[in-house]
Amino acid sequence: MPHDPGADGYPLEAVLRWPAADIAASWRRELPGARTESIEVITPVWRIAKLLADDRRRTLAGLGIDPSTLDLLSVIRRSGPPYELTTREITRRTLVTAGAVSQRIARAEQAGLVERSPSTASRRAVGVRLTEAGHRLIEATVRRLLDHEADLIGALTAAERGTLTGLLAKLEGSLPGPE
Repeated sequence: MPHDPGADGYPLEAVLRWPAADIAASWRRELPGARTESIEVITPVWRIAKLLADDRRRTLAGLGIDPSTLDLLSVIRRSGPPYELTTREITRRTLVTAGAVSQRIARAEQAGLVERSPSTASRRAVGVRLTEAGHRLIEATVRRLLDHEADLIGALTAAERGTLTGLLAKLEGSLPGPE
């Protein structure tokens, strides 16, 4: 049985109508003694993640940018002036392989969104800098994407968003990292 979140939490009767509650109840019936407490957390998180990922893919397609280009341009733009990072730093910040970063950079360079040059950080490093076109594209895209995604979470109050953010951070921090 899900635990009652209390007067300030989400009403228990609404939680009981979740498909995850039905799934957990079915497993408790079919496998008495099996630990089912994860179902009512992980199943909705997974479903929400899938819905948000699908929505983001559609939204980005409508904005004319693919997720990997958004990721590349965003990480460079967030670095601040002069909007340049080494390929090694991009790899570290995006959590993708060096080969994937190299491919992303090549595509973005071909599209005129970034340019490569010797890095000011090291003689052996390659710097990747936003072009004016890349700068314009990422700013316009991120503004529209953030507006859209703010609307998606509009059902939550500021206090609920704060609580959810804290709980998700706690859960993520307790999970094993990528191998």
